Amino acid sequence: MTATPKTVGMTTNETVTPKTTGVTTDDTATPETAGVTTSKTVTPKTTAVTTDDTATPKTTAVTMTDDVNTVGPKTADIHRAPAPIPFHRLLAVETRKLFDTRSGKIMTGILVALTLASVIGRGVVSGPQLHAMVGAAGIGFGTLLPVLGILTVTGEWSHRTALTTFALEPRRRRVLAAKCLPPLITAVAASLFAILVAVPVTAVVAGVQGVPATWEVDPLALLGWTGTGVLVVAEGLAVGMLLLNAPAAIVICLSTPVLWSAVSGLGATGEVLAEWFDLNTTTDALMAGDMTGGDTARLAVSTIFWIVIPMAAGVVRVTRKEVT
Repeated sequence: MTATPKTVGMTTNETVTPKTTGVTTDDTATPETAGVTTSKTVTPKTTAVTTDDTATPKTTAVTMTDDVNTVGPKTADIHRAPAPIPFHRLLAVETRKLFDTRSGKIMTGILVALTLASVIGRGVVSGPQLHAMVGAAGIGFGTLLPVLGILTVTGEWSHRTALTTFALEPRRRRVLAAKCLPPLITAVAASLFAILVAVPVTAVVAGVQGVPATWEVDPLALLGWTGTGVLVVAEGLAVGMLLLNAPAAIVICLSTPVLWSAVSGLGATGEVLAEWFDLNTTTDALMAGDMTGGDTARLAVSTIFWIVIPMAAGVVRVTRKEVT
């Protein structure tokens, strides 16, 4: 017995076709059909994307304005002028130059040796008198302190280091001020050193000679003696700053006492000129501690002639001189 599938006798005009997927050349996909003809084509649902704000990611326009804090650091700080070198640092550097260089060490050694020799020699000759020994130290100071000031202000030009110095600190007046202070302070320190040396030497000489020591010293004379040391250093600074040549400035400072002595021997006019313009003559009353009105006037004139005018001209020359 053969089993056949059960069929239903039913006639229809509908033709069953396999499932096909109609793909047109219009790139439009048709849905599955079962022998059904239709003119309606179904296209995938698309979203119209415009160039306004639907298809592209949302962006925010950044406009460069004056407020640049959100973009980066302030650019104004880049153009800010560099901070000047602190003056105390300049002063420390110039002080080291004064004593660390070969010429500075030689001058300091000679100054100390000459002070000791002058004080001891005066004590042996005049006896244990403190004021005489302190005054003897002024012989070495009057000779060497101006040279110390000259070497301080001319060293940059003789060693050709001015270009480096003024490149690091272009404000030349600050450099000059830092150069002038150490020699002036050294003059005061040298005065104190001479007093400290004279006191024990006086005691030793008194013990060796077996005579009592004389300890009386006029405080005004000590101040005047210290002030004279400051003035001679300032003279060396002024002449050196004006000439910017160490040998020429040293010759002028060391030869002027001899020249003024020759001028004063020419007659009454020469004596008047020496009394008013020779700094060594006008400081005699200052060292003695008995300044009068006339002495003050003569000291002021000689100070203006030898210190103020040359230093002012020297400052102008240094600030305007081309550095090579």
